[in-house]
Amino acid sequence: MSEKATLEGEWELNYIILPGSSFEELYKEKKPVIRFDLTEQKFSGNTSCNSFAGKLKTDGPKIDFNEPFMMTKMFCPGEGENKFVETLKKVTTYSVSDGNTLNFISGDIGVMRFTRK
Repeated sequence: MSEKATLEGEWELNYIILPGSSFEELYKEKKPVIRFDLTEQKFSGNTSCNSFAGKLKTDGPKIDFNEPFMMTKMFCPGEGENKFVETLKKVTTYSVSDGNTLNFISGDIGVMRFTRK
């Protein structure tokens, strides 16, 4: 299976690089989820509060979330959503290991990790 093909599907966040906050504090109620549809070249998901969707831009292991994407505008308590979106926009590459772990990397630092749902 190719690296890109393994990106397909739904992933749940289980790690985000966080200065000063714990993962559990940020995502008490619900963990963020991201879905990739490679046929349509789209991504979508939930920040733990609001839904989002956009056009998927990949080139080999490179991935880019800097193009504007749609997001609902419900009020979200806490910093979880902001941390998720800010970190997503810093991601430059990705890797999938064991077919079940998706790593988002900024430069050479792993900033987010997801588990296949």
